[in-house]
Amino acid sequence: MTLELFFSWILKLHSYWAFLALTCTIIVIINCSYSLIYRKPFQTFDLRISLFALVFNHIQLVIGFILYFISPKFLWWNSGFKSVIENSDYRVYLIEHPIVNVIGVLIITIGWSIHKKSNINSKKFIRIGVFYLIGLFLLSSRIPWANWI
Repeated sequence: MTLELFFSWILKLHSYWAFLALTCTIIVIINCSYSLIYRKPFQTFDLRISLFALVFNHIQLVIGFILYFISPKFLWWNSGFKSVIENSDYRVYLIEHPIVNVIGVLIITIGWSIHKKSNINSKKFIRIGVFYLIGLFLLSSRIPWANWI
């Protein structure tokens, strides 16, 4: 009973934190676009919101890993790798969703890392904006939107 309660709590946290992480990532992308258009200098505010989005996405990934291993769906692996690959529901939850999310967060992290190597404001905004946008597309592609709406 307590594992089921823990699972439901982590599932809700995962859903709400996803909303927070995606919102922060969208704010960063909008800020980068605005700053590029109006040729703003890269300031502490820009650094902080980019860092917050990065941290929120990493926390979301950790929550997702915890949820992955305590989920009843994890027991689907007991039926074997071949049956997981052949069943589309199993494949989505056990393989596609986690791998695409890891790649999305990795791309956001790469964007954060390479922006630090530039001294030109526009390059910083472009690097963060493009990599965060690609990461956002990957992360949002794996969201079960029917459960959110």
